[in-house]
Amino acid sequence: MQQSNVYIITFSVILTVVLGLLLSGTSQVLGPLQKEAIALDKKKQILGAVISGEEIDAMTPEQINAFYANRISSVVVDINGKEVTEQAGAPVTAENVDIAKNYKKPADQRLFPVFIFHAEGNNEAVESYIFPLYGAGLWDAIWGYLALDTDMNTVGGITLAHAGETPGLGARITEPGVQERYVGKEIFNESGELVAISMQKGEGKDYSSDPHKVDGMSGATITGNGVNSMLQNYLGYYKSFIESKKSNQAVAEAL
Repeated sequence: MQQSNVYIITFSVILTVVLGLLLSGTSQVLGPLQKEAIALDKKKQILGAVISGEEIDAMTPEQINAFYANRISSVVVDINGKEVTEQAGAPVTAENVDIAKNYKKPADQRLFPVFIFHAEGNNEAVESYIFPLYGAGLWDAIWGYLALDTDMNTVGGITLAHAGETPGLGARITEPGVQERYVGKEIFNESGELVAISMQKGEGKDYSSDPHKVDGMSGATITGNGVNSMLQNYLGYYKSFIESKKSNQAVAEAL
C-alpha cells in the first residue's frame, strides 16, 4: 500500500526530532567525560616532561590528578614574560589556554602557559619549569612540553606528540628513546645566545659532546626540521620569561 506524502513527511519529521534528541542527550552525557579525558591526557603529557612514562602508566587517573595537583602549579605570561591573570575581564589559567588556537594568532597576541614542577612536600621549592610547544610536522600538527632545570638552560625532559606523522618515521618523535636524546642538552650557548637544540639529519651519530645537537631519525628529516622550528620558535616566545628567571637565580646565588 502506497503511503501518502503527508504520512512520509510526518514520519520523517518525527524521526528527525527523535534522533536529534538522542544525539543531544548522548552529547550531554559524554561531553563531560570527553573533557575529563582530554584534561587527563594533557596532564600526562605535562608530567611526562619531568617523570618517566613508566611511572605515569602505573598510575590510575585519580593518582595522576592527585600527583598533578600536589606537584604542579602554573602561570600564564605574555610575549614579554609578564604574568597575565585575566583577559577580556575573565580569569586566565594555564590549563585552559588552548595552545592550538593561540598558534593561529600573532605571537604578541598569544597567551603562554608555564607549568612549574615542585619538590615533593615543598611547594616553595621548584625543580623544573615546563613550557608547551606547538608546530607543524610533515603531515599535520606536532606539539610537546619541554622541561628546563632551574638554571633555565639545561633540558630536564621533553614529551613530543603528533597528529599524523608517518608510522616508523616521523611518528618516532613519541618514542622514549628519541625524547631521551634531549635530556641534559642546553638551549643557550657559551655567549648567552638562545640557540635551542637541533635534531640532525640522519641517524646513528654521537652528539654527546655537543650540548645543542641531538641525533636525528632516519627518513624523517622534515618532521625533525619541524621539531627544530617548534623548539626555536617557542623558546624564543618564552625567552623574556626564561631570562627573567635566570636573572633572579643569579641574584639569589650572589646573596
